[in-house]
Amino acid sequence: MSASRKSGTPPTVTTLLESEAHVARLTAHAGRLLQLQRQLELALPRQLTKVVRVANYRLGKVVIHAVNGAVAAKVRQLVPGLVEKYRQNGAEVNEIEIKVQPMNPVQIKPREEQVAVIGDKAKQGLTNLARSLPPDAPLRLALERLAAKK
Repeated sequence: MSASRKSGTPPTVTTLLESEAHVARLTAHAGRLLQLQRQLELALPRQLTKVVRVANYRLGKVVIHAVNGAVAAKVRQLVPGLVEKYRQNGAEVNEIEIKVQPMNPVQIKPREEQVAVIGDKAKQGLTNLARSLPPDAPLRLALERLAAKK
């Protein structure tokens, strides 16, 4: 029985996780991934930090998941600098692999639809422009429909 159990206080989660060798290795690996993720976020431009994540690390190779091909291509351009940043921060990184792995739909928030509102002055300008066109012109009909919207 451990000292914390003898004194009546329950063991901490960390103590429990570190008690078993295989769980301790898993905990250490998770900590390493978290550290690599933080370093990645500091090294990348802000707009990329929400769309990439460190997926794995093994034998000096960091695997990074990007949400789409465009993001993956941009991060691939930055790989030499990322390797250097990791090394400067003490991580033993020899290779970085970028894979496309879309995030769960729950994590990607859809854009809110915005309804365009046309002001009275703009409607009048559209109407005037439509009147200057031939009566059967497709553009005139489209402008009249647009000006009639509320």
